[in-house]
Amino acid sequence: MNDTQKMLQAIINGQSTIKQELSGKIDKVDQKVDKLTEKLDKVEKNLTGRIDKLGKQLAYLEDDTPTREEFDKLEKRVDSFSPIL
Repeated sequence: MNDTQKMLQAIINGQSTIKQELSGKIDKVDQKVDKLTEKLDKVEKNLTGRIDKLGKQLAYLEDDTPTREEFDKLEKRVDSFSPIL
């Protein structure tokens, strides 16, 4: 092998090594992104469940409240809180 071939072989070997290192690092990043995606999915499910529960509670509360007409027909209204002694 002459000097030119040796230099070319050294360059190719260096590029191959860099490619392997980068490939390994990219694989690690992909694994971390996958883990983060799983965690985000869990958080989304939890939040969706909580929002659904709050929505149901709000709907039930709304069903229990009197309408404006029912409220106007009340004989007595409470103006302020006064504890019974």
